[in-house]
Amino acid sequence: MLEPTIALRVKTQYLPLQSKIAQNQFVFAYTITLTNQSTEQVQLLTRQWTITNADGEVTEVEGDGVVGQQPLIAPGDSFSYTSGTVLSTPVGIMQGSYGMINKAGMPFNVAIPQFRLALPNILH
Repeated sequence: MLEPTIALRVKTQYLPLQSKIAQNQFVFAYTITLTNQSTEQVQLLTRQWTITNADGEVTEVEGDGVVGQQPLIAPGDSFSYTSGTVLSTPVGIMQGSYGMINKAGMPFNVAIPQFRLALPNILH
């Protein structure tokens, strides 16, 4: 049986009003949209993140669901959520995976490709 196809889109945003540059606290939001491109319902159960700041410091985050939910995503439907992270540098990267199951209860992972968090105009 083929694993379900899940498309993933990421949008990031720097939150200047929540950040404290003098204290090296740079707050970022990210919105992720998962689209179920398969013919069966899937459910997101877990998440795993690796967050790396510009100094190479790594934070690992694991847990159940996303933003308190373990959404069911029907064929052709999308699920979006917004979350955030705080970095001690103005630039960083995130990557990870979602643990999911198909309708038959078979587990599979969806990789979250690396994406950058950065203050606007800090990178060329």
